[in-house]
Amino acid sequence: MNYLEQMEKAVIFIENNLNEDIKVEEVAGIAGYSYYHFHRIFEAVLGETAGNYIRSRRIARAANDLLYTDKRILDIAVHYQFDSQESFNRAFKRVYKVSLGTYRKNRIDAIVGNQKELTAIHLKHLHEGVTIQPFIRQLDEVRLIGMRGKTTLSNNRLPEMWKSFNSRIEEIRNRVEGVKGYGVCEADPDFDISKFNQNTEFSHFFGVEVRSFDELPQGMESKTLHGGKYAVFTHKGKINTLQMTYDYIWGTWVLCSGFEIDQRDDFEFYDERFLGPDNDLSEFDIYIPVK
Repeated sequence: MNYLEQMEKAVIFIENNLNEDIKVEEVAGIAGYSYYHFHRIFEAVLGETAGNYIRSRRIARAANDLLYTDKRILDIAVHYQFDSQESFNRAFKRVYKVSLGTYRKNRIDAIVGNQKELTAIHLKHLHEGVTIQPFIRQLDEVRLIGMRGKTTLSNNRLPEMWKSFNSRIEEIRNRVEGVKGYGVCEADPDFDISKFNQNTEFSHFFGVEVRSFDELPQGMESKTLHGGKYAVFTHKGKINTLQMTYDYIWGTWVLCSGFEIDQRDDFEFYDERFLGPDNDLSEFDIYIPVK
């Protein structure tokens, strides 16, 4: 039996019945498994339990209704199987870090905690394109030399900024061998994670690890990545599937892991495993700071 095909059946059933009183036993039957076997496979493939996926998708659908309809909050709560507006608000705030009323007032389609609907392509990516359970690593500080720029997700300038940096990388003479690069999403102490969306501008640093900050090339900058604890994911395949990796990390893992995200830079680490942006065999690591 093909696990991915059976999980797709389960996900489609869930999506079509989010406003109904779904029982996980019923979903397991749709997938053709016993409850115990289904529970084990679902979590192994998707990185979360079926019950958690159902709750997360209900909240994500409800968030969409808050932004794009004029439905009353109580009506939205009842439609998505919450016992009351109060219980709906508590569950919503755990995910989006703001109340229902504030979220509707902000009119921002937030990314963190927003569980995306899983299509067949997404399921395949979770199975083959990302390590759904990261390893936890304690990292010492890292010295970088590179270039800095700003971008948004909706107007992604990262490829052209990488190209600009890579054209000058040979000017950095004291590079650490074996490291191709770091792409650092720089933490802003005033950043409100509940308002991060496709149009939020953020600062990105492109660099390589160096032994010292001597001989800084003209037009480049130095940066120190602070040490600490990180959850490390490996993205596998082409760059054009990277958004699905981040959708999983920020939409599922951050809510299910039990870790608290730390206010430090997160970054991508490229070494000899990275064979180019269009190579199916490429791999690189994503470091998420945790406490």
